[in-house]
Amino acid sequence: MGLFIAQLLTGLANAGALFMVASGLSLIFGVTRIVNFAHGSFYMLGAYVGYTLMQVLPGAFGFWGAILLTGVVVGLVGVIVEILVLRPVYRAPELFQLVATFGVILVIQDLALMIWGPQDLLGPRAPGLKGIVRIMGEPVPKYDLALIAITPFVALALWWLIARTRVGILVRAATQDREMVGALGVNQSWLFTGVFFLGCALAGLGGAVQLPKGGADLLMDFNILASIFVVVVIGGMGSLPGAYLAAVLVSVLNVFGVTYLPQSTLVLMFVVMALVLMIRPYGLLGREEVAGDHGQSGEPERPIKPAGARVRLIVAAGLAVLAVVPLLAPSWIAILATDILIFCLFAASLHFLLGLGGLVSFGHAAFFGGGAYVAALLVAHAGTPMELALLLAPLGAGLLAMIIGWVCLRLTGVYFAMLTLAFAQLLWSLAYQWGEVTGGDDGLVDIWPPDWATSNLVFFYLTLVLCIGGILALRHAAHAPFGYALRAARDSARQAEATGIHTRAVQWVAFALAGAMAGLAGGLFVFAKGSVFPNELEITRSFDALIVVFLGGVKTLSGGVVGGAVFESAKDMLTRFEYWRLALGLTIIAVVVLAPEGIVGGLRRLGERIGLLRPSEQET
Repeated sequence: MGLFIAQLLTGLANAGALFMVASGLSLIFGVTRIVNFAHGSFYMLGAYVGYTLMQVLPGAFGFWGAILLTGVVVGLVGVIVEILVLRPVYRAPELFQLVATFGVILVIQDLALMIWGPQDLLGPRAPGLKGIVRIMGEPVPKYDLALIAITPFVALALWWLIARTRVGILVRAATQDREMVGALGVNQSWLFTGVFFLGCALAGLGGAVQLPKGGADLLMDFNILASIFVVVVIGGMGSLPGAYLAAVLVSVLNVFGVTYLPQSTLVLMFVVMALVLMIRPYGLLGREEVAGDHGQSGEPERPIKPAGARVRLIVAAGLAVLAVVPLLAPSWIAILATDILIFCLFAASLHFLLGLGGLVSFGHAAFFGGGAYVAALLVAHAGTPMELALLLAPLGAGLLAMIIGWVCLRLTGVYFAMLTLAFAQLLWSLAYQWGEVTGGDDGLVDIWPPDWATSNLVFFYLTLVLCIGGILALRHAAHAPFGYALRAARDSARQAEATGIHTRAVQWVAFALAGAMAGLAGGLFVFAKGSVFPNELEITRSFDALIVVFLGGVKTLSGGVVGGAVFESAKDMLTRFEYWRLALGLTIIAVVVLAPEGIVGGLRRLGERIGLLRPSEQET
């Protein structure tokens, strides 16, 4: 009994910092409707700033004063980010805002590296709260008990602010109807800025509060990102009581999972989230989320039609150059071109799902990694030849996408995106922990092409044929009646249903097709690298594809391909520099703010100006 109580108290203590961070994210989303992926960065920044202030301010007063001051400092940093980065894109679609916050993550990571260095920092002990208290013979840290006592006061203070003050009335009104609040004369810009300050301050407080239990390191942002989104989604986006309830639920289950079911610790919270969303699609205390205008800009839509003769000639010339360059260049060019082609197919598959279907998936890496593991497992355990493995990889990934899509397509908006992430994490955990089959963290190695394809040049041409074939298949589907039905389901599901289109079935088929093409890219990736590891299923791989789709241009069918080529080439060059994340993050932010049409959209307008393209020849 003593052990049970001690574990319960540990879970409640862990829930304290998690609730502070998650409540800030929930508050920001509730008012601004921005899915702030940089929220984990403010948590990390809070840990580093808190550590620095605790070294300067002495004693117990200095320790707690440093925590409060950290919240103010991080909140002010959040205000700068909100004004410079997010305010220009408040009226942009969700994807643009999401990518902008991802750029902020990269910038803050490298700035933290510059200021505090790469080494982990050990957090100081809380004055007066060192040591343990024994409860029924079991040790419980005094600081855990302090956190358990503090968290309800933070929750009550937030409740009082939201429920009993004029500011809270405006915040609650904005969560219900932002346009009406603006019509009543409220300055929405400063209201959003104030809410962003409070949300980031709470994230900073959470980072500083956890210092005695952990420390500060450069991986904190991504390590907590999944947890806080799971908490917010389980509780219901925008619900502070839901965030508190979910934080307690997730933290306590994790603590008991470590003791009684250690194999579950990597995915337990995702399992809980998936179960909650299947029963209550909008979280425990959430309300129905209206699906946003995913991937679209505010401009009037141009009709999508096949490219004109000039565009086809330009593309054909480009492919001819691509086919010839490896013959004349060093061997490493063929390897780089192979990597670019594979990534272009992966990005094109996500673009098909997102741009045409309006379905933002945070777990698309599940199908890329799934196809890779299908091919690798067949070769490693069944001796399957490469030719058959490359055929079965997209089939396996497509079947996986059918299963996941059947569950996820019940939801919309952020809830759909997070459920796809949950399934991707489940697959990652399976690959990571099932060591006797998948090789675990060591992966599967020595998965090489047969003798006829061992040459880098030969494998490049094989990849060229399969990737271009896959991309053309996606484009053909986009121009077929199926593609028009998919866009109708994206733009107005009710009107599409009224005309006889089974929107859920159309989206399901699109989800499976996109998964199959991502699986083909994964199968090629295995034989290109000779190995596969669980990180091909991680969330960062999905984020790479999301960024690529945006950079290329969501409103163009070529966006994923062009964005993939530019991103993979730029990454190969940028990663040679120490602070490449800073450069990439600033580039992403600049594109979001200054050129939201992406690379293809910008080139299209340039072609209009110089007379190379006529509007009738363009493909949107």
